[in-house]
Amino acid sequence: MTITPILPSAEEEIWRYSRIGDLNLDQFSLDAARTETIGADAWRTAKSLAGIAMQKPADVFAELNAQHGEEITIAIPRGKSVDQVIEIVHTIDKDGVVAYPRLVIDAGEDAEVTVVERFVSANGIHSLVVPVLEVRAAKAARVNYVAINELGINTWKIGHQQSVGYRDSTVRLNTIALGGDYARVRAEARLVEQGASAQQLALYFASGTQMHDFRTLQIHQAPRTYSDLLFKGAVGGTARSVYTGLIKIEKNAAHAEAFQTNRNLTLGDGAWAESVPNLEIETNEVKCSHASTVGSIDEEQRFYLESRGVPPEIAERLIVFGFFNDVLDRLPRGLDTNPLRDAVAQKLDAEGVR
Repeated sequence: MTITPILPSAEEEIWRYSRIGDLNLDQFSLDAARTETIGADAWRTAKSLAGIAMQKPADVFAELNAQHGEEITIAIPRGKSVDQVIEIVHTIDKDGVVAYPRLVIDAGEDAEVTVVERFVSANGIHSLVVPVLEVRAAKAARVNYVAINELGINTWKIGHQQSVGYRDSTVRLNTIALGGDYARVRAEARLVEQGASAQQLALYFASGTQMHDFRTLQIHQAPRTYSDLLFKGAVGGTARSVYTGLIKIEKNAAHAEAFQTNRNLTLGDGAWAESVPNLEIETNEVKCSHASTVGSIDEEQRFYLESRGVPPEIAERLIVFGFFNDVLDRLPRGLDTNPLRDAVAQKLDAEGVR
């Protein structure tokens, strides 16, 4: 007999403002995504490394992934720099299914790798994908990861990203969220040895009735560690977005530096965005800051462009692209950002921003 797990509710702080109450897991049957890999074969290993970053499931969805997940493990040996971008594409092409892909990236000492993971479905697919990412960066390792949500407007996504960085390592977790009905990412960067650094970067654009939901953690457990987060989003139509983030500096993390910024543009009267940054500091001699904004397009910027002969609708479009360029320009080298810019342009067209 199949036992339906108990789902969280929006009354819980970590699920506040979410649409979790709309989810009925009973309507989905277990299946796997159709997964393709490019450039990964030389680095894949059959040995499971699940748990190298997520020591215990973060919630019921991570637990379900641990039980049912289809794992892909990429292990980069010590001192190896992988020049080619590794690409993994998960396609949900069946209606009424739930898939649990799991990607594990293990970078050895002084290794370097860039991995792009795409999530794709057609607009007519009513399904759910629950991915988990685990990243372990050993001493002086450098890991670039990019998640790109290209799901159709009727597919849900509830994802988890967890990374752990050791001495003098660098982990960059990048997320591009354009698709999906309700799309949620919980992203945690944990810095456990001196000199480790992490960057968390996101671009999201919700239109129509979409909702993008981000919950982030920057956890400093060692001295002289560094983290920087920049999330920028736009909402139009009656779409919604939520961002809640926590910087946590633990007792042993003296001289840590941590920064958190979330910026949101609302493109219509029916659009709604919520931004809640937080700090929890348990030691002295640290540098921390957080900032968030929610607002419509800056009238001064619009006036400046229009005063130089730019039509109003073109001015608005240029402002939105300028808003997002700060994120697009920071994405890893080797990633073609032109399709992402085209996708943003299509979203703007749908919102009537010509």
